[in-house]
Amino acid sequence: MADVRGLSLLLALWLPVVSASEAGTVIRINKAILNYVSEFGKVPFQEALKINDEHFLDQSSDVLPSVRIQVLEAHVSRLGLKFLPDFGVRLWASANFTVKVSCIPESLELSLPVKLLSDLRVTQSSIGTPKISISTFFPYFGQATVLDDNKNLSPALLSMVQKDIKAIFSNKLSLNVANLVDDININMGTIIGLNNLSPESQICYYVMSEPNITSDSISMNLNAVLFLLGKPVMLPQEGPHLELPEPESNKDAMATLTLSQNLFDAILMLLQKAGAFNMDITGQLKSEDNPLNTSALSQFIPEMADQFPEPKPVVLRVRMTVTPVAVFQNNSITVRLQPLVEVLATSSNSAFQSLFSLNVVVNLSLQLSVSRAKLYATTSVVGDVFLVVASSNVGSVNVSGAGPRSSLRVGQAGCATLDHMQTLMNTVFQKSLLDHINALLGNGISLPTMVNLHYVNTNIQIREVSVFGSSPSVTPGPLRLRRPRILDPGMDMAP
Repeated sequence: MADVRGLSLLLALWLPVVSASEAGTVIRINKAILNYVSEFGKVPFQEALKINDEHFLDQSSDVLPSVRIQVLEAHVSRLGLKFLPDFGVRLWASANFTVKVSCIPESLELSLPVKLLSDLRVTQSSIGTPKISISTFFPYFGQATVLDDNKNLSPALLSMVQKDIKAIFSNKLSLNVANLVDDININMGTIIGLNNLSPESQICYYVMSEPNITSDSISMNLNAVLFLLGKPVMLPQEGPHLELPEPESNKDAMATLTLSQNLFDAILMLLQKAGAFNMDITGQLKSEDNPLNTSALSQFIPEMADQFPEPKPVVLRVRMTVTPVAVFQNNSITVRLQPLVEVLATSSNSAFQSLFSLNVVVNLSLQLSVSRAKLYATTSVVGDVFLVVASSNVGSVNVSGAGPRSSLRVGQAGCATLDHMQTLMNTVFQKSLLDHINALLGNGISLPTMVNLHYVNTNIQIREVSVFGSSPSVTPGPLRLRRPRILDPGMDMAP
């Protein structure tokens, strides 16, 4: 927990610097989650209410001798929680405590019913996380009863014992609930934890403003902070701040999440700056039909035959010099990549020699999915690959002859043999590019969440400027409700 606090303090210093960026998200917790936590939240709440210390009752009265009490069991029969518009959450619980009372004049066990009512305010903390604070807390004690029928206790003595027990319990229960809220706030602090996008880049989220609370949900506007080599990346400011649409009401979903197109653009820019899209494509010299050698290239670049009489390995050095752009339309996302592909070969002294370079334009379709707490994507090539010669050190490198059957569009006319260039770009370049991009996106993009909290069976919709996801359930995984609490101990809510 110390690490979380330390990270929170560190990020608090950075957030004012980057708070104007527009890589926004909206997360909304719907009241459907209350039924879930009502079923699974009783046990952890029950554990939180336990009073483990032994206590001595008030001995100022001559009627009471030295009396010691010990709580044997705390049983929660019902928990309740509901949203309070423009405020936070109301929690109540029905519990029963089994108390052992020693020496009055003999030991006995009592059953003490208690009802708890607390209003919890939900706000934004100074470090950009949701924060819960206790506004009111009231324990209501019922009449204690003696569990052992063979032991009689005068009503006056029982009333005196119960009065002192209530005084002890009021303080202890208030402290226990406060400790529980502190634990929840610590878990909420993990929403701004750093998560890797690539070995050189990270992402974290923070709350931009006070949560919007209605009788049906709590929604929060969050911003993404992107880091490259440990330093925050300033995002370009183009046009007015994007106001994200309120997620559609979905009463069957525990949580809904909207990710802006700006967030996708910012992540693509960060990955490009980090060099994550860059790669080198190599081939084995002795493999059959290998287009990545000088002999294969000399078939449509005659000058190469003179420079490389013996076959030499060829490398395609792919560098993303232009930031990729995401286009949202027709319930789909297309990412346009414009890499510079430099073709190199090893010379006689084993040094790499640049042969020629190509400016390439390729469009990739993104297929999105959510697992646990990450957004994953796979890609496929859409339409034609466009290329044009950028420079050449081996004379004329012309790529012509593209016809209707070709998936290749070219920028110059000349004497190139299309089939060879198709093999180079389609078989070698496209496959290697897709493998590389899919491996990169296969690492996943961390979504706003708290420690160990997972989205389950998320339905994804792509809109004009955003991606909308609704999760029928949000569960800790593995199921450990003692730590990963979302609005814990939340429970089924009645009016």
